[in-house]
Amino acid sequence: MSEQNPIPAEIKALSFEVALRELEGIVRRMESGESELEQSITDYARGMALKAHCEAKLTDARMKVEKVVQGEAGSKTTAPFDPEA
Repeated sequence: MSEQNPIPAEIKALSFEVALRELEGIVRRMESGESELEQSITDYARGMALKAHCEAKLTDARMKVEKVVQGEAGSKTTAPFDPEA
């Protein structure tokens, strides 16, 4: 979501797992095609907010991951995780 469409506080309060389960439920409902148009629009908007929340949680987690690095003298330290390394 952008600055124009911030993630609602009630969605920000959800754990990643709860938000993902709700998003999966929305996707199933929308794929079934059984929802009324207005409900589909509401679901789509909520789904986009849930998606943004899940992406933010994943980005935050990725930034916190560290790897153990063994130094030349056998000492061990940590360094930020670099998926490209």
